[in-house]
Amino acid sequence: MLHLDEIKDPVTSERMGEMFGMDASLVRRMMGGLRNQGLVTSIKGHGGGWQLLRPTSEISLMDVYVALGSPTVFAIGAPEPSSPCLLEHAATGATRAAMNAAKRLFEQELRNVSVSDLAAAAKIGG
Repeated sequence: MLHLDEIKDPVTSERMGEMFGMDASLVRRMMGGLRNQGLVTSIKGHGGGWQLLRPTSEISLMDVYVALGSPTVFAIGAPEPSSPCLLEHAATGATRAAMNAAKRLFEQELRNVSVSDLAAAAKIGG
């Protein structure tokens, strides 16, 4: 998205694929999610491609996360207890509560960072 903001003209999936070392079909799939969330638009025809619909300062990382399907944050989880053991049930409940709290915090942090904040951080760290 930062590249779309910098380039200003529509950018094709093929060009983005070359820029990021990705197959254009994967770029189209990802951009389709961003389009469905109203973050980008696709322009057909000669000179067409992908363009931002909003300034990057108005797009949060949460917007992008949701547009990309809200992938699972943690690889661990708390499966349903498989035995009548009360300790297992208590441990599962505590683990679930901790994971849910961590997910809420993760999502809140994503809401607090805009795409343009990333560009500013990259320039400072540069």
